[in-house]
Amino acid sequence: MRALGYRPHFTFAIYDSPDVEEAARQAMLRTAMGQSQLRVEFRRIRWFVGPPLVLWAEPVANEILPRWHASISAAIDPAYCRAHYRPGNWTPHCTLGSRISDGMRHDAIAFARSFNRSLTVLFDVVDCVVFPPVRVVAERKLPSGA
Repeated sequence: MRALGYRPHFTFAIYDSPDVEEAARQAMLRTAMGQSQLRVEFRRIRWFVGPPLVLWAEPVANEILPRWHASISAAIDPAYCRAHYRPGNWTPHCTLGSRISDGMRHDAIAFARSFNRSLTVLFDVVDCVVFPPVRVVAERKLPSGA
């Protein structure tokens, strides 16, 4: 994620058409309205084969991530969304590395397979970005739940 200049994150949708940029921004802001910071536990590191290989953390099941995804998906015709992010295809995941080079492929997979920990992360912001390069076009800080 350092190469992108962007932090590990959840991606709920990717639209390739600039025609839906404003709708995506509004959907994200509506979805985040009234939401507090989200504490997510991770116990596994996984990967999407690619190319390129993508390394990601698998969240422990919770009801919030699917609800946010459904809210965004309901606001914009899923036909505009990349197939892997459409309802029924989306896998909740926190992207850790999206451009793993072929030379690091085996090391990355070995790391993922050997991961034997539990991490809890507090997500305190939601945003809407366009890329490449990554550019934040809308952001909402999430208030503390306490």
